Amino acid sequence: MSDIFIHVYLDEDVDVLVASLLISRGFKATTAKQAGQLGKTDAEQLEYATSLKAAILTHNRTDFEELARDYFDRGKLHSGIIIMVRRPYSDIVQRLLTILDTTTADEMENQILYI
Repeated sequence: MSDIFIHVYLDEDVDVLVASLLISRGFKATTAKQAGQLGKTDAEQLEYATSLKAAILTHNRTDFEELARDYFDRGKLHSGIIIMVRRPYSDIVQRLLTILDTTTADEMENQILYI
């Protein structure tokens, strides 16, 4: 990766308001809807996020933990997975800002973070 700051890609189960709030604070965020990726599988979503060099943000813990294991087993790289439980938007954004303010894109590579 060449960017210092993490680009966040929101899969389709994350409300687009989260992206708007991140963008308003100066971070790069892309939604599945903006990217024309609605209806894609979780594997396709992770591949797309990786092609953007973006960490994927999802509520879907089980599937993305399995995908991360598969990537590890096959020696594939991803740009990071951030798994969050459903919370009020302000809580989600605050937790994300903590990560975005303290973690570089390089440090996020192949990591799974839980918020």
